[in-house]
Amino acid sequence: MFVMTRSFRCFESLSWPAAAEAASQEGSTFVWPLGACEQHGPHLPLSTDTLFAETIITAVLKKLPSSFPIWKLPTQSIGFSPEHCSFPGTLSLSGNLMFQLVIEVGNQLADIGVKRLVLFNAHGGQIGLLQSAGRELRKQRPEMAVLPCFLWNGVSALKELIPDQEIEQGLHAGQAETSLMLSLAPELVGHERPSDGDSFYQDEKLRPPKGWSLEGAAPCAWLTEDLSKSGVIGDSSESNLSLGKQIENALIDHWVQLLTSLLTSNWPPVKRLEKF
Repeated sequence: MFVMTRSFRCFESLSWPAAAEAASQEGSTFVWPLGACEQHGPHLPLSTDTLFAETIITAVLKKLPSSFPIWKLPTQSIGFSPEHCSFPGTLSLSGNLMFQLVIEVGNQLADIGVKRLVLFNAHGGQIGLLQSAGRELRKQRPEMAVLPCFLWNGVSALKELIPDQEIEQGLHAGQAETSLMLSLAPELVGHERPSDGDSFYQDEKLRPPKGWSLEGAAPCAWLTEDLSKSGVIGDSSESNLSLGKQIENALIDHWVQLLTSLLTSNWPPVKRLEKF
């Protein structure tokens, strides 16, 4: 059974003097894994996004030099998931509450001297919300860099592993997420492999007008119930363990590279541009 780690580079495992020392170090960087508790079809657990965020960042941190001043905050396991609320099991915070959560926790971290806060998010439905909250937090606390990130964004190796159609349309519990779960926690994966959400784009009456899409340059605010009876948006039928291992390695390598780049830099500069 999957058990989340509670010790390695974990902020909550520190004593208060150790926490103060960690935050005060030059370049101190705190990573906050953010997931969700929401339906992921009949074959994946409600904790899918949370498990992904927690497991991948833990693997990444283990690959970084021990001298790097980086710690992991307690994982936020309930997020902003209104698109899935018609499916039993989904728990969703309001947008206002999620926004304020980031502001309040972020301000407390800035108070103790944290230099960088990485919002390490694995739930696509709260990308925009966390970007907005991150911008507001930076406005309030300009001395602390805020980096709202999405687990799956910018990982170029995925283009070689996952079909273009599934990258564009497999938004939830499809081939990529099912395969990754088979690699990380196979005992939590059921036997069903739904693909009914994939048929959405095959029906001219259902798909958005030309130039519009579920997500992209001209997106629409979709609800899962509009697209799928199973809760799967995409096609999970081609998922497999081998692909999951490759996806896992691609994600880890990508985030090791990005965090190394951040931690070996002097960014953000202490001196700010003068106001006009």
